Parts: sequence; C-alpha cells; structure tokens
Amino acid sequence: MAAAPLAAQHAPPGATFAGQLVPALTRVDPIPGGDALAELRVVQPVLMLRAARGPWRLQATLDGEGWSMPGGELGPGVWGEGFVDRRHPHTYVHEVMFTGADLLGTHDGAAHVSLSAGKGFAPFGTDDPMSRPPLRYPVNHHLAQILERAVAIAGVGTGPVLLEGAVFNGDEPEHPSQWPSWSRFGDSWSARLTVAPVSHLELQASVAAVHSPEHRPGAGPDQDKWSASARWDRPQPDRRTYLLLEWAHTVEADGFFAFTSVLAEAEVRRGRHRAYGRVERTERPEEERLTDPFRSLRPHLDDAIVGITRWTVVTAGYGLRLPLGTLGLVAEPLGEVSAGTLVETTGSIFDPAAFYGRDTFWALTIAVRLSRGLEGHRMGRYGVFPRTGPADAGHGP
Repeated sequence: MAAAPLAAQHAPPGATFAGQLVPALTRVDPIPGGDALAELRVVQPVLMLRAARGPWRLQATLDGEGWSMPGGELGPGVWGEGFVDRRHPHTYVHEVMFTGADLLGTHDGAAHVSLSAGKGFAPFGTDDPMSRPPLRYPVNHHLAQILERAVAIAGVGTGPVLLEGAVFNGDEPEHPSQWPSWSRFGDSWSARLTVAPVSHLELQASVAAVHSPEHRPGAGPDQDKWSASARWDRPQPDRRTYLLLEWAHTVEADGFFAFTSVLAEAEVRRGRHRAYGRVERTERPEEERLTDPFRSLRPHLDDAIVGITRWTVVTAGYGLRLPLGTLGLVAEPLGEVSAGTLVETTGSIFDPAAFYGRDTFWALTIAVRLSRGLEGHRMGRYGVFPRTGPADAGHGP
C-alpha cells in the first residue's frame, strides 16, 4: 500500500454546525469509602462551529459540562484538574482555533505550511477521547493529551510526514469558566511527529515540557512528557475497523514522580452496529483529598502527592446507531461496562484497599448519544495531517 497523503481536517467551504450530548446513567462499585453509587448525568454536551474560506479555518467548540455535570462524571481511576475518580467538566469555551491550512499554496510544491492559534489542544499525543469510540474517558487523559491552552502551532508537512511545534501556557483550568493565564503564554512547549507510512496506518511520537500545570501562579513542579502511538483506521461508508495502541510517560518535579500508561482500544462497525473495547494500564498520582473524597487539594504542590496507584481497566461496549431523519441527527443507544484492579506502587502510606474497601471495581453505563455532523472529526487536530483512509469517510464517535 502507498503512503498516505496529507489532508486537511474536514472543512467544507462556508460554515457548518455539529454537536452532541449524551444522557448517561452510570453505576460504580465501589466509590471512595466503599459504597456503590449511581448517577444520571448529561455528559459531553458540545456545540461546534467549523468554517472555511480558502486556506483559512475556524474551529470553535462550546462545552456545557460546567452546567450539566458541575460535580464531574463518575469514572473509577479518572483524575485531573482537582477531580479524582470523576472526570472534570471541561471549560465552556473548549476550543477556538484559527488556522491557515496551506499558507504558501503552490509556492512550496508538495509541502504544506500551516499556522494555528487560539485556545485548544497542544500538538501532543493522541486525539481527544471525546472523538474516540468508548464513552468512558481513559485514566491517562492528562498524561496523553494537553488541552484547553492558549496555543500557537506551526506545522510543516510533505507527503505522509507532518511535524508540528507549539508554545502555550502551562496552567490547567481550575473551573469551567476560567481562561488560560495569558501572562504565562509561552512558558511551555510541545512537538509532535506524525507519519503515515502506508494507507490506513498512522504513527506519532511527541514530547512536551509543561511548566507548573497544576499551580496557576507558576510555583508548582514542572512536567516532562512523552507519547508514542500507532493508529489503524479503515473507515468506509457502512463499516469501520479501528485500532489504537498508545504509550504515554510523564515525569514530574525533575523525575521525583513518574507515571506511565499503556493503552489499546479497538472498534468494529458493521452497518448500524458497532462493538468496541479498551484495555488500559495507567499509573496516576494519589493526591491529598479534601473532605469531598472526589476532590484533591488545589493548587497542587509536590508534597500533595501521597502515592502512586496503577489502574488496570478493561472496557467493552456496544452501540446501535439510529438515524432520526431530522436535521441529520443520529441517536445511538449504547451500553458500556468496565472492570479492573488497582494497586499502590510506591510503598507509601496510601492504602487503596482500605480507601475504597477493596482493590477491584466495576462500572456500568447505559446511555443514548445524540449527535449531528461529527462523522470523521478528530478533536484536537488542526491544519493538515496524514490521511489514513478515504477522504471524509465516516468515523469518530
């Protein structure tokens, strides 16, 4: 098979709107303290505007999770931005990115030069989990992506190879309405190399240096991050075969703390039916908790980490896609189950079996995904990237 060519993120001339929301009933056993808990939440309520004129692109995404799930979404092992065992709500303005997709046109021959700037994802790691098959976010979300930053990105690509570099602010949001700390813009950087050696296969390797991500004034420990992945994606109009293998590694405080993740996920779609699964083994920091056991101390300092736990999670799900015939809406009832184990890896005072009541867990989610116009979208990718399958073929959530 021939190498894959560079392609622009799908952006037809003019403006298009897309979006989704997912009413989801989730039961987790155990939660901190040893009990079980079930909650009904509306997760991933997003509205997206995509506009294009010539080489220029606008990608804007509004996220309503600050209203629909202000206390977070139940998820054993998930962490980040002060939430523990709950996925945090994303900021209301999730991304607003302006891109020049091929600024030099024919003057650079077969090469492409792109520039992107705004609030969005730094070029590091894999696609945002919202545009991947499982509904559940992986434990490694804050190891494998760098999101919601004020970022400037330059990309240079030719044929099947794309190199991106960026500068951005290191601080993470502390609540859904918060904007990046503009005074810190440029204190962090990342670079990502993406290669598509044959059609349908995409390889990426990334590196990043993030200054004080969990302490907004900039007095917290720094992170050095690495990522590598292989992605096989063969989308067709009525079927899809997808596989992702991922490795991510983060060291913090000059190597005093280290967190490693390996992950594999897959999806098979035939007509309206799709089945998917994920296996993940990720180390996460155990931070000092507040009186609310789902929240950790912020701002985060190095002495707030009281241990490291390793979470092994197996997730499987099935969805049935039902076009509604109105405004391009699609409803997908789905069921998803996760089960796993956790162990403490550093010999610290944190005892997960005592804190959770046992060292095994499970979670069950019944949901309906309502969406429009998200087929083929890869959240967190701007400009051009190697195309792994037919142009604009259906894939995504």
